[in-house]
Amino acid sequence: MLSSGNAMVGRMYEMTNSFVEFFKLSEANDNLANENTQLRNRVVELENKLSTLTDTLNSVSWKNVPVSPEKEYSYITAKVIRNTTHLSQNYITLNKGSNEGITPDMGVVGEEGVVGIVKSVSPRFSVVIPILNPKIQISSKFKKNDYSGPLVWNGKDARFASLNDIARHVRFSLGDTLITSGLTKTFPEGIMIGTINDYNIKESDAYYNIQVKLAVNFRTLTHVKIIKYKNYREQSVLEQTAADEGKKK
Repeated sequence: MLSSGNAMVGRMYEMTNSFVEFFKLSEANDNLANENTQLRNRVVELENKLSTLTDTLNSVSWKNVPVSPEKEYSYITAKVIRNTTHLSQNYITLNKGSNEGITPDMGVVGEEGVVGIVKSVSPRFSVVIPILNPKIQISSKFKKNDYSGPLVWNGKDARFASLNDIARHVRFSLGDTLITSGLTKTFPEGIMIGTINDYNIKESDAYYNIQVKLAVNFRTLTHVKIIKYKNYREQSVLEQTAADEGKKK
């Protein structure tokens, strides 16, 4: 009986340690995500300053180096608390909202690439429309030739999406990289989207039918980064004013 009791106590300790290690690992993952975001923000700041440096700025203080307005952005880290991949219209819920500065239309990325766009927020939560939802299109382009087109999910496989409006004269190959075009305010240029997995075109077609293997594995997504574009409102107001004036003419 004493031997059996000791064995039972030993198993209980093992189970307790497993639970403790699990929660410690979850906390460590959150801390790591926050640290990665801080480092990413610093890298973005340095990269953007480097890209705007010229020989005439050698005498300017590093802190005063100007940055192109379309590159003034930073990241906010968040944890995925709900995620679907099997529905015809999928959504992702994050554990951060307006209290952390998140607003609708912000771009969302993972470590591997583009995830989706923020749809709605509350003070402590936000809902994201991922690529795996035909309600959104991601403005994308080939990395090697800058030819752009919209990326749309066809509602079938969580691993793939379709690249549309690529004319038959465009030259590309299997495995070519697809990145964000930078033609929208949601995502800066150059963020990974995926690679060309398959394509075909009929003799009578003007555009290719292209299948893209997505860089992000949505089934294992746990942490994301929300892109905070500093000049979003200024650019939006200016573009809307121009559009309204165009309608009056």
